[in-house]
Amino acid sequence: MSSDDFPRYGPEAVADALEGTDPLEPTIVGVVLAGGTSSRFGSANKLLAELDGEPLIRHATRTLVDAPLSDVVVVLGYEAGAVRAALSGIDARTVYNPDYEEGLSTSVEKAIRVVGTPETDAVMFLPGDMPAVGSSTVELLVNAYRAELGTALAAAFDGHRGNPVLFDRRHFDALLEVTGDVGGLPVLSQSDDNARIETNDPGVLRDINTTTDLRHRG
Repeated sequence: MSSDDFPRYGPEAVADALEGTDPLEPTIVGVVLAGGTSSRFGSANKLLAELDGEPLIRHATRTLVDAPLSDVVVVLGYEAGAVRAALSGIDARTVYNPDYEEGLSTSVEKAIRVVGTPETDAVMFLPGDMPAVGSSTVELLVNAYRAELGTALAAAFDGHRGNPVLFDRRHFDALLEVTGDVGGLPVLSQSDDNARIETNDPGVLRDINTTTDLRHRG
């Protein structure tokens, strides 16, 4: 998470950009990145750790399912069967990334290869270890995209960039080229049409990496 020099738009600016226009009605697919080994969490899979009586992965996935997105896909990797079982009853489909040990970029690539069809206008990524993002925050990013405020958008809080992030299809090829244990940050940073969408949601900065993080979120 960081500050940067991206153009910045708050909720009022997004609403103003939409007002009096004929905004796009794009097809946006939500992607939950859930393939990592959660090495900093210890021996357990953090995505299966419970918060408020449910596994973390259900919280993040529901955030996207409850938002105005066309489809939601969860990219699995480490302990895929157990994570898939933890999503029982949630209206999201799953895909398996066999290369998950090679880093986060491989799950981004897998997602783009699966959902980056000609019918998809944009993809929104949310890490599976971020249980506190509100669905209204996702909707705000969707509206910013509909209002054509940028083609590479990141949620932010108090001046700090976080997640989720949204990429228009013009960035799909670049996302396929990213390597290592990073997501779409290089593409976001290098885009000449990026923007930070300021939210009132501190959850966009809150990920769970350790058991201490989980205790503090509980």
